[in-house]
Amino acid sequence: MSGGLEVLEAGPLSTVQDLGRSGFAGIGVGMSGAADRSSLRLANRLAGNDEAAAAVEVTLGGFAARALRPLTVVVTGAPCPVTVGGRGAAPNALVHVPAGAVLRLGTPERGLRSYVAVRGGVTVAPVLGSRATDLLSGLGPEPLCPGTVLPVGPVPARWPSVGFAPVAPLAADELVLTVVPGPRHDWFTERALGTLLAEPYTVTSESNRIGIRLDGPALDRRRDDELPSEGMVAGALQVPPASRPTLFLADHPVTGGYPVIAVVVAADVDKAAQARPGLRLRFTARGRRTR
Repeated sequence: MSGGLEVLEAGPLSTVQDLGRSGFAGIGVGMSGAADRSSLRLANRLAGNDEAAAAVEVTLGGFAARALRPLTVVVTGAPCPVTVGGRGAAPNALVHVPAGAVLRLGTPERGLRSYVAVRGGVTVAPVLGSRATDLLSGLGPEPLCPGTVLPVGPVPARWPSVGFAPVAPLAADELVLTVVPGPRHDWFTERALGTLLAEPYTVTSESNRIGIRLDGPALDRRRDDELPSEGMVAGALQVPPASRPTLFLADHPVTGGYPVIAVVVAADVDKAAQARPGLRLRFTARGRRTR
């Protein structure tokens, strides 16, 4: 089908995202895709799309788009004010947008990233099997800007059986993330792993879709020799020479040369993707009780 949404305002950063391009790490191409995959999946399920359909990832609100034909949308992720034609609309629910009406997302009270799924999916041209924008490699469509027209595919034959989903509130002050120690925790002192699991870290402003730089106690290394470059995954807590960890997110590099002391489990990477600067993080090893 022809264009469905004309972007009027893109806010700090709005991109097209799906579940990413898997299977290309061997040629240096990361997965990318939605930073908060569970929120993207929920938006698509509520819209009646395949859960891997492309949607718009909006960072810190400020997004506005005009419907070029009647559309049905769902907004999930960071809870933000949603209006259609100036009237309030519910998040995590089916919302009808008449032709010519403007869909607008305000600044979220908590969290960082909201998702706009359109029934039929955003159908920009795929690159290596995915429509995701990868900010590190430059693959996929450019970040959205005013004037961008997003094509929307044919609506699915069936309506979803549920049009609304209750969602637990996002963390306001402190977020606890579960980790699996390793694969290079033996490069650190025993005290370092204990520090990681006992002390809080703070999300800094030096954070984006590639990763979150954290501030907090230093993680002292036992070994100071050079580590050959090795594969990286989303959720990896890599520790550069400054001895404070960086938590890799969706657009992380596929290899790295600093040791990884632990890896955040996949379900909690989605939670980390909603962590704003200033939020306090605590880490707990899988199997341990949180505070």
